[in-house]
Amino acid sequence: MNYYSLNHKAPKVSFKEAVINGLAPDRGLYFPESVTPLPQDFIENIGDFSNEEIAFEAMQQFVGNDIPKEDLQTIIKETLSFDFPIVPIEQNIGSLELFHGPTMAFKDVGARFMARCLGYFNQNNPQKVTVLVATSGDTGGAVANGFLGVKGVDVVILYPRGKVSDIQEKQLTTLGQNITALEVDGVFDDCQDMVKTAFLDRDIQRTLTSANSINIARWLPQMFYYFFAYKQMYKKHKNIVFSVPSGNFGNICAGIMAQKLGLPIQHFVAATNVNDTVPNFMGNGVYNPKPSQPTISNAMDVGNPSNFIRIQELFNHDFEALKNVFSSYSFTDKETKEAMQTIYQKVNYITDPHGAVGYLGLKKFGLSNDSYGVFLETAHPVKFLDIVENTLHVTVTIPEQIQSIMNKEKKSIKVSSYQELKEFLNK
Repeated sequence: MNYYSLNHKAPKVSFKEAVINGLAPDRGLYFPESVTPLPQDFIENIGDFSNEEIAFEAMQQFVGNDIPKEDLQTIIKETLSFDFPIVPIEQNIGSLELFHGPTMAFKDVGARFMARCLGYFNQNNPQKVTVLVATSGDTGGAVANGFLGVKGVDVVILYPRGKVSDIQEKQLTTLGQNITALEVDGVFDDCQDMVKTAFLDRDIQRTLTSANSINIARWLPQMFYYFFAYKQMYKKHKNIVFSVPSGNFGNICAGIMAQKLGLPIQHFVAATNVNDTVPNFMGNGVYNPKPSQPTISNAMDVGNPSNFIRIQELFNHDFEALKNVFSSYSFTDKETKEAMQTIYQKVNYITDPHGAVGYLGLKKFGLSNDSYGVFLETAHPVKFLDIVENTLHVTVTIPEQIQSIMNKEKKSIKVSSYQELKEFLNK
């Protein structure tokens, strides 16, 4: 399998090269040269396969010969060491819980898969690779945990000062070892721009790669969620609608890739907070990125989502074809809190702000009588403890993996410009 740049001004590369490069030399995102649907009988009999077998079938063509079958199976097994249950919320709505991994966020899957791929590629390389990543919340903790102690890999995480939750900050600033956190005076888009600039700066004296969803090894494994959810539902429900809380749009883009592989998904809803670049585009056909605004669902505070161009590529930039299976709506913090309260009052289920936005997306889309809607609960409510407890007037039990970091000392380095980042990387 080869990958090309979506800016179309860089050479095609292998899976291995795309993972190590992160971003193409022309600043374009890598995209697979072809997508071959899985056998129909595999989809029809998906309940006969384990999650590991399903993930291997979904991923194999994208890895190609760069990782032998046995090694890829091992990587997938180590990645998928936790559950992905659907919890019923209403008669035709369920919550797909993606927070049962080590950092209690959906990004654990992509981060663990990429860390193991990069570790495999770098196992006999005497030169270190530096993973440079920007985070709006959960990416940082997932990447830090996934890469912790990986031989030959240093991790540098940029996060916006004061714009991630306390627990999220603890998860990326307390690990030490090969993990360094840089606290940026700005918003997530500033962090992401600095990372992209560093990749193309020939004066940087390190080998850099990214662990944001711009990296194919972070982006593609997110397909697995949709296959695992379908496996739990396909015998009961035929018309399935997924509503995905969306910031950088990597997760929902991976869901659309799962659909292209043959998964019979009726419709996708990209639910956002007030950072409404994509909802506006779906309304008027004009893509107009703008500075991000802070919200209580901070992982979605993205004004120029990187992965939306991949979604457009999956539909050959055909706006009408995209609208047939994709809708996008934005919601305010007030609406988000009201949804959290509604769900809790109805079924005693606690959502985090991002899951609540996903729930609102299903409500606004309007499910038909023969459809079943699934919203993605992308992080454990404890990750947004103050917001959840103040909104619902409840006490959230703090899980063991979060308790273990609460009293650890935060260690970060403050940076306020690209030049300061560059000086740090060239030390």
